[in-house]
Amino acid sequence: MNIQWYPGHMTKAKRAMQEDIKLIDLIIELVDARAPYGSRNPDIDQLGRGKARLILLNKSDMADEACSEAWMRWFEGQGFHVVKVNSRSGAGLKQISGAVQEACREKIERDRKRGILNRPVRAMVVGIPNVGKSTFINSFAGKACAKTGNKPGVTKGNQWIRLSKTLELLDTPGILWPRFEDQTAGLHLAFIGSINDEILQKEELAAELVCFLAERYPDALEKRYGEAFGACAQTIREMAGDGAEETHRRRLQAAYGVLEEIARARGCLVRGGGFDLPKAASLLLDDFRSGKLGRITLELPPDGGR
Repeated sequence: MNIQWYPGHMTKAKRAMQEDIKLIDLIIELVDARAPYGSRNPDIDQLGRGKARLILLNKSDMADEACSEAWMRWFEGQGFHVVKVNSRSGAGLKQISGAVQEACREKIERDRKRGILNRPVRAMVVGIPNVGKSTFINSFAGKACAKTGNKPGVTKGNQWIRLSKTLELLDTPGILWPRFEDQTAGLHLAFIGSINDEILQKEELAAELVCFLAERYPDALEKRYGEAFGACAQTIREMAGDGAEETHRRRLQAAYGVLEEIARARGCLVRGGGFDLPKAASLLLDDFRSGKLGRITLELPPDGGR
């Protein structure tokens, strides 16, 4: 499945971030804990060079816990500070203030030596669409936050929000969308809903998800849809062909059969008794995105998190 996604405002967003980056001490980057690699913007590391970094593994309640621990070890090995959070429920948010202070410890110490006391850390929040950035800002800031108004040099429309005496947040909605060439990463972004479904072939996308689940989480389909799906997953997993491409083609074909069984089990039928595969595909994708298939992580760290 070939996925291309190159938003037209990429250049403008990057230019805005280059201007704003001069004003901040810390970049708080939200990633989806189910796809920590695919949901990162590859440009942020370059643009944020020299700035303190904090990674928030958001939606961690829907990710495989052992995988999230491996990702935390990997990010920490790359020099990032990391916190697992669930912005919707508020889980993990209390740890962020301490992580911010730790990430900016050197900056705070430099200020102290220069006689600058109690200057709040200025942080920018970044994240790709549907990673939960707006929910995080609303949950973390709460109703008690006070907008301090535009500061000189800030792009029009951006707002500084004073969260506490020690932290100010630069709210830059929608800044820097991702550009990717890795089709696996693109597929994972499509799975989690960060790419507009309207530009995708949903049946093929759902079939790809079935193949992934059969390989990595074979019990997920059975637990959600019934015993027969455990056998379906095993059949797909055991399929082989003449080379990796042929094997994947055969598994994908079998996965369409699984969609038909989901349609049958859930009454997704069309007039005349046929199967409504688009509806079955939407049902499967919605179940995954809402966590009804269980705690699933799509990606592992490059070295397994060691």
